Amino acid sequence: MATIWRLPQALAESGKTRSPWYADIARGLMTRPVKIGQRAAGYPAHEVRAINAARIAGKSESEIRALVERLHAERESAAAVPNAA
Repeated sequence: MATIWRLPQALAESGKTRSPWYADIARGLMTRPVKIGQRAAGYPAHEVRAINAARIAGKSESEIRALVERLHAERESAAAVPNAA
């Protein structure tokens, strides 16, 4: 089961504040939020963790951008697979 964090939790996990967080999204260094309601969005916990791990490992901005692109592509492919239920 995937966990989705609202912004306060995602910020707490990353150690960032709101403005740098949104700047990272604009620069391709953080994944875009997912809609979880009509007026609500959040961030998949595994994506935040993966990006944090890349930063801790000392990955370059270009490597983190590639990771973010891969994470977005995984979202797209997961959305294209119909439920097996």
